[in-house]
Amino acid sequence: MEAFDLWHLLAHNIAQSSIPELIAVFFGLLSVYYSMKVNILVFPTGIISVLIYVAITFQVGLYADMFINVVYFVMSVYGWYKWLRPSAGHKQLPVTFSSRKLNLIALATTAFSFALMQYVLRHHTDSTVPYVDAFTTAIFITGMWLMALKKVENWIYWIIGDIVSVPLYYHKELIFTSFQFFVFLILAVMGLMRWRKEAVYA
Repeated sequence: MEAFDLWHLLAHNIAQSSIPELIAVFFGLLSVYYSMKVNILVFPTGIISVLIYVAITFQVGLYADMFINVVYFVMSVYGWYKWLRPSAGHKQLPVTFSSRKLNLIALATTAFSFALMQYVLRHHTDSTVPYVDAFTTAIFITGMWLMALKKVENWIYWIIGDIVSVPLYYHKELIFTSFQFFVFLILAVMGLMRWRKEAVYA
């Protein structure tokens, strides 16, 4: 593709972007920033973003992503609760590394979620990207769960999902969302490095 054609496509996608998408992107970026800082504001800002994205992803046929945004909402409420109610002996829930058992459970959960999601998308929806949509959904479900538990490994799942999501959302002509996931990727790498430094061994 020539540079002019690429610029024309970029300009067209920007022009097609909606105000709700821009608002969702803004609060989504805020949420990841607060997550990187281990700040509890990750949850209210994230809730605003995911509720908007429920509508957006339904409109563009990313049904698994629509589902995951509902899951994000539930997990955000759960994470908010967990962060506000630390275990005995701690003023706040500490950042820790996952145990080997938890890592195996996380991998199994991701694999099961992917298998279930891709089957539903292929047989019960008109999704044009069932495998990719299912993969990012499975990855992000696990990442959100581990983040709610303040596990360092949550960032690994976010990084993998962000890498796949950048071209996925660009393909769906959600240019600002695609850019958001590119920024998410940078923040996730920074978050991984920061959380590794702050982590304590349980």
